[in-house]
Order: sequence, then structure tokens, then C-alpha cells
Amino acid sequence: MEDLQAVFEPLKTLLAQYQPPLAPKVDRPGYYDLWSFKDLVIEGRKRREVFFAGLIIQKGYVGFYFMPVYAEPEVKVFFKPELLRLLKGKSCFHIKKLTPEVLEQIRAALKDGFALYQQRGWV
Repeated sequence: MEDLQAVFEPLKTLLAQYQPPLAPKVDRPGYYDLWSFKDLVIEGRKRREVFFAGLIIQKGYVGFYFMPVYAEPEVKVFFKPELLRLLKGKSCFHIKKLTPEVLEQIRAALKDGFALYQQRGWV
């Protein structure tokens, strides 16, 4: 658990830079997420909130959930191979070890994802 905490904390610090305007629904040890709380319509459906990103310590990895990838799959083409290799499913990255390269790539992904949310008026 301690090794995963060493992965979780720097990632939480990166995500927390977007607070505000984003805000967590959950902020407890081993679980942190960020949401945009705003009345809007996405694909014809009214919403009061939009998930941006989250972290959960799982059994053997830290799950980094990054919804801009789900909202805009083309965003994946901007990921470098080190980060793309960690993508499992549509929007979850399984991070077992946090290298400086992966940390920097996540920093860049958060910046681009936040800009996408701003562009769409979701933030």
C-alpha cells in the first residue's frame, strides 16, 4: 500500500491544481475525484455535473480515471506511448510505478483535457 501511496500523492497534487473551478465529490485517503458542477446539456441530456478525473488506489495499481479521453477519443492520439500503454479500457490508466515521464505526460493530459472542457463550456 505504501508504494501505491507514493504513486497516488503526486497525482493527487496534479489534479488538485484544477480545484477550483473543479471540485471533488470524494476526497479521502486512497480516493480523490474532480467534477465540474454546472447546469448544462450534453448530447441532449441535462446535467448538473461532469466528471473530469479521479484517482483510486486499487489492489495492485492506482487507477487514474480521465474522462476527456472518453468524451473525445481522438485525444488519445496526443498521448505518448509510455502513457498510452497504461490505458486499460476507455478512460482508466493503471499506474503501478510513477516515472518522471509518465508524471509529465499526465500533467500535459490534464492541461489538454481541462482546455477541452473549457472549450466545450463544461467548466
